[in-house]
Amino acid sequence: MHINNRLKMFELNRTMNEEKIEEIGDNHVATSAKNPLRADAFDISDNEKIEKIQESVKDILETIGMDLTDDSLQGTPKRVAKAFVNEIFMGLNPANLPKASTFENNYNYGEMLVEKNIVVYSTCEHHLLPIIGRAHVAYISNGNVIGLSKMNRIVEYFSKRPQVQERLTMQIVQAMQEALGTQDVACVVDAKHLCVNSRGIKDIESSTVTSEFGGKFKEKETRKEFLQYLQMDTKF
Repeated sequence: MHINNRLKMFELNRTMNEEKIEEIGDNHVATSAKNPLRADAFDISDNEKIEKIQESVKDILETIGMDLTDDSLQGTPKRVAKAFVNEIFMGLNPANLPKASTFENNYNYGEMLVEKNIVVYSTCEHHLLPIIGRAHVAYISNGNVIGLSKMNRIVEYFSKRPQVQERLTMQIVQAMQEALGTQDVACVVDAKHLCVNSRGIKDIESSTVTSEFGGKFKEKETRKEFLQYLQMDTKF
């Protein structure tokens, strides 16, 4: 009787999970502000991951009917595996977190610093298709400043994951806040999702805008100033 009850509960949970997946469907739903990683995510080396992914990609290509004996395709499984681990999803590994060195604000710059148009090249975690856009990041120093290139690297690091744009925007702000020791950080991301542009509704014109405002940026006037900077047409 006990075994029967366990089987019933297993079947109920399986049905509920299938219904939840079906309900989410093509909707971009984030289940957590953190990327959903297993506890053993880094128990094997990057080289071991590449070997395992290579075999999986080979299976996928063969399943859809591709001839992997063709010269053009022979190296594809390994190329894809290396790209996944070393480039496209390198931001999952904490070892790749950029060192966000900060310096004392010796020149006493007290206004907002805004870095516009930082390239975002990420991957939608629902369909594993690209998210391509721009991030605009700002902060107000409370005594420390950060190198401009480090802001780009923070955006890149959190972008290189299977992502949801809302989560990405929050993670950029949180990392900047931790590095600078201030809540006065803001980020706006404007991006195209190829899972929307190239499949499903196939709307090639739409883009998605997300924002996260911390500290003084929650105040109406400070937020307004930041958004006005984003409207400036920068040409060189």
